[in-house]
Parts: sequence; C-alpha cells; structure tokens
Amino acid sequence: MKVGLQSVLNDANVDAAQAASQRQLSVSIAAIAEAMSRSIPLNLCLILDHSGSMGGRALDTVKQAAQRIVDRLSPGDRLTIVAFDHKAKLLVPNQVIDNPASVKLQINQLKAAGGTAIDEGLRLGIEELAKGKKETVSQAFLLTDGENEHGDNDRCLKLAKLATDYNLTLNTLGFSDSWNQDVLEKIADAGGGTLSFIQYPEQAVAEFDRLFSRMQSVGLTNAHLLLTLAPHVRLAEMKPIAQVAPDTIELTVQQEAGKYLVRLGDLMMDAPRVVLANLYIAKLLAGEQPIAQVQVRYDDPAAGKEGLLSEIVAVTANVLTPYQPAINADVQQHILALAKYRQTQIAETKLQQGDRTGAATMLQTAAKTALQMGDQGAATVLQANATKLQAGEELSEGDRKKTRIVSKTTLQ
Repeated sequence: MKVGLQSVLNDANVDAAQAASQRQLSVSIAAIAEAMSRSIPLNLCLILDHSGSMGGRALDTVKQAAQRIVDRLSPGDRLTIVAFDHKAKLLVPNQVIDNPASVKLQINQLKAAGGTAIDEGLRLGIEELAKGKKETVSQAFLLTDGENEHGDNDRCLKLAKLATDYNLTLNTLGFSDSWNQDVLEKIADAGGGTLSFIQYPEQAVAEFDRLFSRMQSVGLTNAHLLLTLAPHVRLAEMKPIAQVAPDTIELTVQQEAGKYLVRLGDLMMDAPRVVLANLYIAKLLAGEQPIAQVQVRYDDPAAGKEGLLSEIVAVTANVLTPYQPAINADVQQHILALAKYRQTQIAETKLQQGDRTGAATMLQTAAKTALQMGDQGAATVLQANATKLQAGEELSEGDRKKTRIVSKTTLQ
C-alpha cells in the first residue's frame, strides 16, 4: 500500500506586479493498493445508546443494524460492543469473533432504560478498542439519540483527542432529532471520523452499512500532512487549513521541525481526503518560483510499519508579466465547499443570537454557493430553511440537523 499525493493551486499563475497574492493550495491524499497488498483486519467498536428514549422501534432497528455488522465481519476482524445509558457496560469485550450467533444474541438482549452519559460510553469504548489496535484499522461508531444529560461534554472532546493519540478513529451517529449536533460534530472532527444523521429508524441499517464499507476501504492509518513553505510564503492566520472532502472539517495546525503538521487519520482507497491551505505569497520575480513542498507521514498496518514517509511533491507558481489567470476548476469546487460550510456556520451563530433575518440571509447565501458547486440537495435544504425563517416560522430540530449535515458534505 502506498500514498497517492497530488497538489495544485487554485491559480498556478501569479501577478509579478502585485505586492502580495492569495492562493488556495489543494492537496489530495489517498491510499493506493499495490499488487501484493494484503487486506487489513478491522478493529471495530460499536458504542450504542440504550437509554429510555431509545425504546421501541428505535432500539430495534439499531440492534438490527448492529447484527448486520456482525454478519459482515471477515475472519480476523475484531469487534467490541459497549452499551450505555447513564452508565456504560461492556456487552462484548474486544475479540476476534468466532461465534457470531452468540454476539447477535447479546445484542438482541439490549433493553431501553435510564438516562444518557455519552462520555462514559466513549471512555469504555476507547479503552477496549485500544486493546486490538495493533496492525488493524481501528474505528468506533458512537450512536446516540439524546443530550449528554448525565455526562460532561468537555470530557467527550478530551476523550476524542485521546483516541487520536492512540490512532483510533471516532464516527458519530445522531439518531432522531434530539441529539446535540455541536457535541457529536466535535467528537467526530476531533476523532478524525464522520458525523451521520439517522432521522428515521428505517435509515439505521443503511447508515451503519455505509460507515462499515467506508472503514473497509481504509488502506493506511495515522496519516499526517507535512507542509513546508518557501520563505516568501505564509499561511493565513485565521483558519489556515481545512479538509473539504469527504467531509468538511476545520483542521488543527501544529509546527514541527520547521514544517506545518496536520493530522488526517485514516486514508481510504476510494475517497481521497482533500485539504485546502490558505496561502499568502509575497511579491516575486518573474519566472517559475517555489511555493511549497508537501509530504505525508503514515502507518501501513498491513505491512506492520509505522512512521513511513511518502514522496515529496513540490508546488511551484508561474510569476508573470503581464498576468493571465490559470484557474483550476476542481480547486474552485473545493473552495465553494468550504464557503458553503462557513456560511452555514455563520447562519447558525446568528440564529443562536436571535438574528433571524441575518440567519436567513446567510442560509440563502449558502444555498447559492451549493448551487454553484452543483450540490442541489444542500441548496434545497438550505433555501427551504431560509424561507421558513423569512416567513416567521421556527426551524425544527430535524431542520437544524439537516442543515449541519449538508454543510459538511455533498448529499448522495
């Protein structure tokens, strides 16, 4: 397995007469299978809310989804199941599953009762998942339908960051309309995973299946982007680097030995991670000029190797007099995806502050951005919510959840 690494500027030409130029650097990173690559065992932890509000059809469909995951495991795959209400309990300890029927029976015995303490489920899940992380793809699926009423949201975020230190990935699934999108998004973003919305019980099996297929496509783990800038180039001070595919996430940037370091986590074979870096370039002499170098550090669990380095990819710009733009259409799409996310974030903030007119205006702006990038599904959701606000209507909890999801990804 190796890294596929590509980088391109949104405009590869720079005006020699400008004192400073702003450019977006797009970096695409994926795992590429080689001829003799072997499959990597999975190490999956299901962290399932079985509080009182999950009673009836909700818990029945979650149990069905979990049992289907058991059926999809391959020989050598590991599974942990943690159930939580206001406390957490270990339903299935971390193990290679030799008796699927017994595990499915354990799942079937889950009953709905109690309150909700997400951090307790997360703590126990991470503890168990870490036991099987060697030379595996290690991920957790955390599902809840409610607020963390008996838990600590700050502790959830600390646990998510701890999980990445152990090279574990956390995915979150919000069930129905009453879960806290801020908490689940922060857990997924910090944990290098994805946020999913299961609005209706009948969607549970398909959403678990989607996440499991995504996990199966992981070829490399613990990936970090290493970015070295030329002396005349600097990163933007505010929100300098963001992921824009497969989900939009504001990324944390660190510095290490003169390089900028950004954790990416798992690399999939069928869906590259695309990162945008916001650069400012000082005035340059005409000609081809160096802008940056990009490289990826990663682990290859199939080969049992850690801290591997990809090839270095050099980024250059053509400094011209007179200037003629060379716009890259793909990078423009990525810029629009990030704009859609940030515009929606502003709209949500305005709504929380009671500025309904400002929120509606920003949602309309985000809808137009979605249309520009061909994301009709997001445009429909965002415009519908803007129209509701303009008509004096309240947004339902379901409306707010859909808004968050469509801001982060492109609906299929």
